[in-house]
Amino acid sequence: MEATEILFLIIAAITVISAAIVAFSNKIIYAAFSLLLTLFGFAALYVYLSADFIAVSQVMIYVGGILILILFGVLMTQRIYDVSVKSERNPVLPTLLTAIGSAVVLGLIIFKTPWRQVADSGYAPITERIGQAIMGDFLLPFEIASILLLAALIGSVFIARAEEKK
Repeated sequence: MEATEILFLIIAAITVISAAIVAFSNKIIYAAFSLLLTLFGFAALYVYLSADFIAVSQVMIYVGGILILILFGVLMTQRIYDVSVKSERNPVLPTLLTAIGSAVVLGLIIFKTPWRQVADSGYAPITERIGQAIMGDFLLPFEIASILLLAALIGSVFIARAEEKK
């Protein structure tokens, strides 16, 4: 095995293990910190796949924004360390059947698909091409989406202030 394959397996194992801790942890603080490691693992996998823009976006948006907000919320709450997340029902059989069914379908897709071998082109940054596409061919859809998001933001502020006055 080459060093890049070993690095990929290490990153993938860390990501899968931390995602399992997120899914199966009873303590919310452990789940939140494991989610941090999971999101960093996905960013590392994006770098490994030469998707530098997506990796930076992953770190800035999910790790830098959303997850830090979640961690501050968890850490600022008093006695959050003692809270144990438990469910009234424990549907083990349906969960197990769904997992096995999903694994079978994914296995069939993986082994029945005729995969093409693609030549390795090496690392090439894609940020410049994304910027040229957004500011060139996709400028109008980009501006329409920004106006739509601005309208949604103004509408949400208006609704929040209307409820506050009542």
